[in-house]
Amino acid sequence: MPHLLEVTEIEKQFEHVRAVDRLTFHVGGGEIFALLGPNGAGKTTVVRMLLRILTPDRGAIRFFLNGVAREQALPQEIGYLPEERGLYREIAVLKNLSYMGILRGMPREAARLAAEEWLERLDLRERKNARLDQLSKGNQQKVQFIAAILHRPAFAILDEPFSGLDPVNQESFLDLIRELRAAGMTILLSAHQMDLVQRLADRVLLLHRGRAVLEGTITEVRASAAALKKVVVQIEGDVEAALFERFATVAQIDKLTEGTYAFSLRPEAAMSCFLAEAAQLPISGIHSQDPSLHEIFLRTVNDDSGIRPRPLEEGA
Repeated sequence: MPHLLEVTEIEKQFEHVRAVDRLTFHVGGGEIFALLGPNGAGKTTVVRMLLRILTPDRGAIRFFLNGVAREQALPQEIGYLPEERGLYREIAVLKNLSYMGILRGMPREAARLAAEEWLERLDLRERKNARLDQLSKGNQQKVQFIAAILHRPAFAILDEPFSGLDPVNQESFLDLIRELRAAGMTILLSAHQMDLVQRLADRVLLLHRGRAVLEGTITEVRASAAALKKVVVQIEGDVEAALFERFATVAQIDKLTEGTYAFSLRPEAAMSCFLAEAAQLPISGIHSQDPSLHEIFLRTVNDDSGIRPRPLEEGA
């Protein structure tokens, strides 16, 4: 798909810290692109450079919107959901949203009507005249989300969109984000809920110490982490713990439930060798398990830091 955003070799230095180091990536039109990384990885700095709150020390950022290439998106072309609250806390919800729509180029009445529709959809119609600071954290997040997409931007940046939401509303937001993508909106999101990201994102980029350490579709990222092999085994009867210690192919054993264990294989271990070792167990069922995005995230960051993963122990 054509690129909507191209970032090429950007860098940003703060005194003695290089927050972003020669970072290159692109976001295709109409896709959901997830920017991931531990605290201090450089995600916020990247977002601020995309928004031109900060200027890169070197490198280039180019948006391709409405047939025009430019270094900065116009206000009506971009939406931003900040991690920190960005609305007026002492002003009524509807007035907040209407004002934000007007700032993004919407006619006053169109902004009000669109805000009313979104408030109805997100079960906030009864709170439209309440001050923002009178709402729960989850409802404040809903209002912030509406403000980011009210004007139907071509490109939306969603920083921690699931923050403060209960599981029901997290699922609702998943559906909303997919719906916006289906309508043609391009979305860059940053989130800590890896289980939600892997259900939502078309592609992911993992940042660590300002550098890209992993990028691709969920399938590609999992393939690159093929060394994180895991096998779930159901065992009949009691097995002595000492028997597990003889497995040369296994890095970690987690007890999931009574009689069910997850065996994480060593990177160099062949599946056939593990099966030969496991043949001495009274097995009633066995299946392989793909690594989760969370597991890939932890292993990649630890490896990139030069930190060996902690000794792997049997879980309770």
